[in-house]
Amino acid sequence: MRLARKRLLSWYRANKRAMPWRETRDPYAIWISEAMLQQTRVETVIPYWERFLSRFPDVHALATADLDDVLGAWAGLGYYSRARNLQAAARVIDQDHGGKLPDDAETLQTLPGIGRYTAGAVASIAFDRPEPVLDGNVKRVLARLLGIRKDIGQSATLERLWEEAGALARGPHPGDLNQALMELGATVCTPRAPRCESCPVSQFCDAWAKGDAESLPIKARKKAARKVEAVTALVVRRGKALAVRRPSRGLLGGLWDLPGGDLVAGETPRAGLTRALRERAGLEISRASALPSQYVDGSRSARRLRGSQMARPSRNLLPAPRQPDRQSTRPAHLADRPILELTGR
Repeated sequence: MRLARKRLLSWYRANKRAMPWRETRDPYAIWISEAMLQQTRVETVIPYWERFLSRFPDVHALATADLDDVLGAWAGLGYYSRARNLQAAARVIDQDHGGKLPDDAETLQTLPGIGRYTAGAVASIAFDRPEPVLDGNVKRVLARLLGIRKDIGQSATLERLWEEAGALARGPHPGDLNQALMELGATVCTPRAPRCESCPVSQFCDAWAKGDAESLPIKARKKAARKVEAVTALVVRRGKALAVRRPSRGLLGGLWDLPGGDLVAGETPRAGLTRALRERAGLEISRASALPSQYVDGSRSARRLRGSQMARPSRNLLPAPRQPDRQSTRPAHLADRPILELTGR
């Protein structure tokens, strides 16, 4: 592995893609990039990262910001729990660590939203600690390189991958080594049609020698997304639309949404809308006209959303001044709030 490690570092320094977070050693900026890069493509993240750092340039600025401002800066990246966890962790860092990120993986993992991967990435890249990382790209590279032909979702296989990644991280420049593995998986050792002829460690690769690189890693088949019927209402009066905040816990927690919800078994759209409006907004329906249905694909569910427009609810349309979970706004301004992309745009 020592020679493979050396070749990975040489290849990375000659071939790494330009990314703004690779031009800094600021732990805060690196942490923000790692949070954004989870489940999100690099080219999508770059402008968000730049705007986020401009708006919240350090831990204290993020810790003391209004949650709506944080979610607004994150809007469009998805997986909004990442943004809420970033602020929660920033508050702990600001209060308990003097505004400075801890420099070791163990302490980093005590912070909200920071797991083993993010702790290893920040500790190795920002602080040069010999800590491993294991994202999808690294799993694929190691499974092929070492010829691991077992389901990588199994705990024993996963633990072996962590051990192998840890062995590679031990040595000079662990941050660059970890980024080399991720870069190799993203650009050369790709899921389909890997470019083995361009790989700096192909001579050590078991999968390349056996000719089955594209069949690795082995993964259990994902469960099909469950189908859900949902309803929502565009409630408008005097040129203003009603928005309600979703509960802080659960799917898309803390975001602003049009009032509505999922239908329960056997419930008609009209009955479901009546119930959802009463529960979420304290409204009773007077009359409503149907809007076209839309389909939304999520990570675990596929929703058919039935919309209705209401011009005159029977009572209590606009929120009282001290109801923080209800707001009225002009329909054209919904897209400016940290609101669900589907219902707000």
